[in-house]
Amino acid sequence: MRLKMLTLCSALVFASGGVMANQPNVYGVSEKALLPELDMELPAKLDTGAVTASLSAQNIQLFKRDGEDWVRFELAVEGENEGKELELPVVRISQIKRRAADIPEGETKDYTSRPVIEMKVCMGDVEQDIEVNLTDRTSFSYPFLIGSTALQQFDAMVDPSLKYSAGSPACTT
Repeated sequence: MRLKMLTLCSALVFASGGVMANQPNVYGVSEKALLPELDMELPAKLDTGAVTASLSAQNIQLFKRDGEDWVRFELAVEGENEGKELELPVVRISQIKRRAADIPEGETKDYTSRPVIEMKVCMGDVEQDIEVNLTDRTSFSYPFLIGSTALQQFDAMVDPSLKYSAGSPACTT
């Protein structure tokens, strides 16, 4: 009987340890995100209602390089990287549904096309390669938005009562 109890207790401890190991990473509604390839840290809004991630950019121009689609743009972020021009390969073009308030009077197009690039993003101690669309976010509070697709890659759970809970990004490459 004692052996059965010991075996049952051991199994419960092992099973609960396995459940604990698969817990999601808890982030606040706002976090610091590091873009290591750009050597830039930005405040990011984590938005479970948005599908894709968006980075604030201006003067966005698509062009061809060696038969491939590329994009040239200027970062529209405050700080030392403001206006920095970048050229990166385009992964795809996304169709983003526009809010009714963003559609000019008389226009019927309810989607906008945006180039999508891939970049490394670090939050807390987790780094992921995510897809990011480029758009002018200068009228928003955050230059970087991380949507549900990327949040799934981060195995994220967003607690709206928290802000900057992951602290400064600390990914090691």
